[in-house]
Amino acid sequence: MENFKDELTKIKEKLAVVEQLATLGQKKVLTMSDASILTGLSRSRLYKLTCYKQIPHYKADGGKLNYFDRDELTAWQLKNKIKTADEIEKEAENYMLTGAVKKKGGKHV
Repeated sequence: MENFKDELTKIKEKLAVVEQLATLGQKKVLTMSDASILTGLSRSRLYKLTCYKQIPHYKADGGKLNYFDRDELTAWQLKNKIKTADEIEKEAENYMLTGAVKKKGGKHV
């Protein structure tokens, strides 16, 4: 009987997560829990980021609860793009083609 109760508890917990994920897709304003699920960051990490003002967030009246704008959170996650080797190579080629001619005193050298 104890095994059955444990399994039932696990099923209820998973169902709660599924329900939260289903509603998360429709929200523009996210709670700390929502933001944690969306970003994959722990709530603790999110609290630290908000404390040090390293992540865009909002506070409701009284300033106790943190909220996040879904679009701003997504933009924050994508702000430090790492270029691919192909992108870097193309930039180098463009530089060599357009930036190779340097000016010195108004004259080409």
